[in-house]
Amino acid sequence: MDKKDTNSRSFLSHIKMDKTAFSVTTLSEKTNDKGYWLSKTPQERKQALEIMRQINYGYDPTTVRMEKVLEIVQLTPDYIKQTNEENNT
Repeated sequence: MDKKDTNSRSFLSHIKMDKTAFSVTTLSEKTNDKGYWLSKTPQERKQALEIMRQINYGYDPTTVRMEKVLEIVQLTPDYIKQTNEENNT
């Protein structure tokens, strides 16, 4: 899937579940989930994570990309002194 497809529609629009491979287990049952996911490429794991996110929270094209936030804070000398005193006690 290219970047254009990702931005234009939900991953869920073309995903189909293989109901023959689906099973329900309890948390106490041993499964090979870890081995399964380790056998997948990082890209496949990322796509699966995105599918689960969309199932839980819905599809919103504005959330396709992660938000980048940077905030610069000017610390006062009094705050720095107080923090250093707290760390030394």
